[in-house]
Amino acid sequence: MPAYDDNLEGYLRELFAVEDDVLKTIRENIAVSGLPQMTIKPEEGRFLEFIVAASGVHLALEIGTLGGYSGTWIARGLPDEGRLITIEKDPERAAVAEENFRLAGFAERVEIRVGDAHQLLPELSTEGPFGFVFIDAEKEGYPAYLDWALENLQPGGIVAGHNAFGHGGVVDAADTSERTEALRAFNRRLAEDPRMVSLIFPAGDGTAFAVRRK
Repeated sequence: MPAYDDNLEGYLRELFAVEDDVLKTIRENIAVSGLPQMTIKPEEGRFLEFIVAASGVHLALEIGTLGGYSGTWIARGLPDEGRLITIEKDPERAAVAEENFRLAGFAERVEIRVGDAHQLLPELSTEGPFGFVFIDAEKEGYPAYLDWALENLQPGGIVAGHNAFGHGGVVDAADTSERTEALRAFNRRLAEDPRMVSLIFPAGDGTAFAVRRK
């Protein structure tokens, strides 16, 4: 039985997750602006779009905007009346993302909130419930972000966390860093919480998904 490898990744990307000119330009803008090269892979983005579209999400939240690449994939999965709120701590990154969302045609449907997510999330509790929450910020904060998501997801809503594999750290017994331990705790909670149905999509560095039971 073939294992998922670079060849199958390329096949998946070429068939289902081709970057169009807008997405290519967004990725280039992120690089030219000097932002960290931490964007999700195209097949990961396509899966976010797929999940959002399949679940009929109208209000989505992203924690960790960076340059707007993943947010563009999420926004593409929303219906015409859908909205995405995305949180970015760094004003310079937020400015790049704002321009990229405009380029993608989502200036009116994506709202960037600038500031520390831990401080902004309590205010957002009054604006939910949310149908989809995508977490891709500092890994040490994942357990706290999950706490908030579980309280603010609508029944049938989905929470997702990027880098669920921690670049292999989650299966390395010698890695006891705070970052990796937080990811292990996040994954374990998704797997064991009876309120959730969960799994890890293994492309890239892994994205953990959980559906809140209705």
